[in-house]
Amino acid sequence: MTAVKIETERLTLREWRDDDRDPFWGMMQDQEVIRHLPKRDRSDCDRLIDHQIEWQAGHGYCLWAMELNAEKRFIGFCGMLPPHDPFVEIEIGWRLAHADWGKGYAREGAEACLDWAWRELGAASVIAVTVPENTRSWGLMLRLGMTCNPQEDFDHPDLPEGDPLRRHRLYRIDRPQ
Repeated sequence: MTAVKIETERLTLREWRDDDRDPFWGMMQDQEVIRHLPKRDRSDCDRLIDHQIEWQAGHGYCLWAMELNAEKRFIGFCGMLPPHDPFVEIEIGWRLAHADWGKGYAREGAEACLDWAWRELGAASVIAVTVPENTRSWGLMLRLGMTCNPQEDFDHPDLPEGDPLRRHRLYRIDRPQ
């Protein structure tokens, strides 16, 4: 598959490199970043990166590493996931280092990813998921034009019953006409 590189005014979304592993692990140690996520150890974080590399190779897209253009500094990820259990639609996702919150990077990256998905994948719609308590994330989903249908709320199959993070909301945006 051809390498994907999406550039915006301030960001580059690109394939993962080995030198992203340490900053990603550091980001995943921040309690604010993982507040609404299951705890992960270093091997889990490395597997997540390996999985993205595999998805990029197999599908041509993934949750790409995100860096600031001016500093060439890793700040998180943003990208697309191919349909995967339990979803039948392409999923968009993002995660940023806490120091980079509130600067519009997630929205800038997500808008670029959606534009790419409409253009390159011909997707009819794209979904995003989060826990109800993650107001920052679903707030961005709304600002992107995504909508939530409460009948599509679901219990995440990878989390056990009783886990406070198990309940998720699904947001969707349809391809622009």
